[in-house]
Amino acid sequence: MTGLQDKLTPQQVEDFGRELDEIRQRIVADLGQVDVDYIHNVIKTQRALEVAGRGLLFAGFFPPAWIAGVAALSVAKILDNMEIGHNVMHGQYDWTRDPALSSQKFEWDTVAPSENWRHSHNYIHHTYTNILDKDRDIGYGVLRMDPAQKWNPYYLGNPVYATLLALFFQWGVMLHDLEFDRVVKGERKWSDNKEVGLKMLKKAGRQVGKDYVLFPLLTGPLAPLTFLGNATANLTRNLWAFSIIFCGHFPADVESFTEEETENESRGQWYLRQILGSANITGGKLFHVMTGNLSHQIEHHLFPDIPARRYPEIAGEVRAICEKYGLPYNTGPLHKQLFSVAKKIVKLALPWNGEPRTPATVESDKTLRAA
Repeated sequence: MTGLQDKLTPQQVEDFGRELDEIRQRIVADLGQVDVDYIHNVIKTQRALEVAGRGLLFAGFFPPAWIAGVAALSVAKILDNMEIGHNVMHGQYDWTRDPALSSQKFEWDTVAPSENWRHSHNYIHHTYTNILDKDRDIGYGVLRMDPAQKWNPYYLGNPVYATLLALFFQWGVMLHDLEFDRVVKGERKWSDNKEVGLKMLKKAGRQVGKDYVLFPLLTGPLAPLTFLGNATANLTRNLWAFSIIFCGHFPADVESFTEEETENESRGQWYLRQILGSANITGGKLFHVMTGNLSHQIEHHLFPDIPARRYPEIAGEVRAICEKYGLPYNTGPLHKQLFSVAKKIVKLALPWNGEPRTPATVESDKTLRAA
């Protein structure tokens, strides 16, 4: 623990939470047609890019057409994954009552079934953010990403596992719900995975059939080039999503917590945990759109069901509040955050990189549960 949260009294934590609540209430009251138009325009753009990409691959014998087709398809898959799928399935547009924007009905262009993802991500991750042994996104059950995780020889492969996870990220997200680590520990039976597994097989079958059978066959003799183009687009999306998500959760100084520290936490303490457990990435407007505005991971964890396009306009206010209360606001360019994550992955592969966990306290000596 950094001890920064020791500066806050219980009253300050309450005031801190109230200021963030006021931001949320203001944005929710202001939601309207401009937000609806924005997401519909992004969807139209994504669909146009996918059609263009698929079409250009029909001329894949001409190298510039193949490259352009792969580029368009890659961007389409990134937009579908980050700015559309992730945000719609968070319920950010449920208030519109538009069936096409319903978090419960939307299905994205990855092998992970949306229903499974909504449980593991929307509920588990966003409820128990960075709580050890509760938030399964810490290392995705594969990596050691916190020094409080007990080391064993398996973790010597941390860099290798991280590389494989980046290359096959959509598959890692899908398999995440099988909870292999809990099965190995005897905490879960294989039979418990039957329903979840069937959903995975069905969704993965559709995705593989579409990208690696149907569309390649449609291009006839160019099938191998189309197959390669689709694989390249999926790889590009995987690497991008992995980079943005890991840079939002695992750079240096991002904190994790114990169940004891977060027991019976107040709203202000919950907000505090989100800020201490997240990091942002700086960049321009197009960069933020391509990240699904998860480059504003701090704001996303504070307000996960507010349309992500609103995060840039409130980021300055959130940062000012953090400065007011002496709290960190972890942000930096992509290369800096990515290097920090890579350094942590390598460092935590080694057995001597660990530390005991010491709960933080507020001035009254009462444990600050969300610290």
